[in-house]
Amino acid sequence: MGDVLSQNEIDNLLAALSSGELDADEMKDSGEKHVKNYDFSRPSKFSKEHLRTLEIIFEHYGRLLSTNLPAYLRKNVQIEVMNSEAVAYSEFSNALSNPVLLGIVNFAPLEGNIVVELAANLGYAMVDRMLGGNGMPLEKSREFSEIELIIIERIYNVCVNLLREPWQNVVNLEPRLERIETNSQFAQIISPGEMTSIITMNIKIGNVEGLMNVCLPYTCLEPIIDKLNTKYWYSTMQVKDDATYQEAIEAAISKAKIPIRAVLGKSTISVNDFMNIQKGDIIKLNTKVDEELDIYVGNINKFTALPGASSDSYAVRITSIIREE
Repeated sequence: MGDVLSQNEIDNLLAALSSGELDADEMKDSGEKHVKNYDFSRPSKFSKEHLRTLEIIFEHYGRLLSTNLPAYLRKNVQIEVMNSEAVAYSEFSNALSNPVLLGIVNFAPLEGNIVVELAANLGYAMVDRMLGGNGMPLEKSREFSEIELIIIERIYNVCVNLLREPWQNVVNLEPRLERIETNSQFAQIISPGEMTSIITMNIKIGNVEGLMNVCLPYTCLEPIIDKLNTKYWYSTMQVKDDATYQEAIEAAISKAKIPIRAVLGKSTISVNDFMNIQKGDIIKLNTKVDEELDIYVGNINKFTALPGASSDSYAVRITSIIREE
């Protein structure tokens, strides 16, 4: 609903119309339809539905990274998906600065590669952390050494392996890190005019914050592009089978070991008597010989039983089950 004009604003509008400051004809809707220009050299191959589904996939991926990376970096890692957009590969590559960390990932069984770009300050922080430092980036950027790239490659392999689970509902991936490039000119995996989808994620390692950009070419995703919609996504999600879960839980609980004890009775004695107790002394209990014993499962009184023997061992025979909690 539009804003309601106050009486003062109505009077000012009428005064402007009567004085000729406003032309009523100009205020009328011309009825012409606004046509949006379409650039045939850059066709939009990714719909909003495709981009939204990719966001869902990488939100799952971000959760996996935030739970697995701390085991290697020994720092709290927070990851958030910022946005997704469709751009030409030339725009993505031209926006890269040197030095840069570009992981070229084979997206098997799909044809082609994807690019995982990691901010340089995050790379320096990871190296510092892996070598026992506080995880702080360099004040001035420089080229990565061979040793530093080997350390970063280990983290990249962890990130690449975690791509499998989020994509399971769409395709069974077997991703593999082919190489790491520090110069964007050597990462021309497709022609500059090809359309790509860019997923931007914000990564925070301790106090260091930077971006991770995942570049997914359309030529790579084309065989599964029809599956990148929320309707297909939710329809293929595994349906929870409550009966199966119940059986699994019961099987797991049945293997649990719980202490069981039979209480013959209770008695109260002085500390002095307890200190001087000897073998053969008699302690008078508050129960009789023919009374039932209380059987505890853990700390819960669960059964009553009568004492006896089985072969050469003491035993009890259950007489009743206490159902109350």
